[in-house]
Amino acid sequence: MTTTASTTEPVANARDLALAHYAARGVLEHVLARHGITFQQQVALRSALTADAPQTPDELVAQVQDSLKTDPADIRATLDELLARQLLDTDGPHLRPTDAGRRLMAAVGAETAPVSARIWGGIPAADLTAAGRVLALVTARANAELAALTA
Repeated sequence: MTTTASTTEPVANARDLALAHYAARGVLEHVLARHGITFQQQVALRSALTADAPQTPDELVAQVQDSLKTDPADIRATLDELLARQLLDTDGPHLRPTDAGRRLMAAVGAETAPVSARIWGGIPAADLTAAGRVLALVTARANAELAALTA
C-alpha cells in the first residue's frame, strides 16, 4: 500500500522553506534596522553572547560561517564593525560582548519576542516536533552537499 500526502494540506518543499525563512528574516531585519545593526552583525554578536566560553576571532568566524555559509572575509569585516561600534571588545586573544552589545541584543530580543509569539503561537506541538525533525534533516543534508561542492 502506498501512502500519499493529503491533497488538502500542502507538502513542504524547498521553496516553502525559503519563503518562510525570508519572511521571518524580513521581520527580524526590520527590527534590527531600527537598532542600527545588520543581520550578519546580529548573528555574530549573538554567537559571541551565547558561546560557552570566550571565542577567538577565528573561532567566531568559523561559528558564524557555519550558520550563514558566507565568506570568512565578510565575517571578519563584520567583527571589525562590531569592535568599532564597541559592541564587541578584545580580551587578550578573545572577543567578548560589551555591556552595550548585551543591551542591544536584549532590546532586540524584547522587541522580537511578541512578534515571534504571534508567528509561532498556536502551532500544535506535534507539528513543531515534526517540522523540527524535517528541518534538522534538511540542514544536515544541505550541509553535506555544500561540503561536497566546496571540497
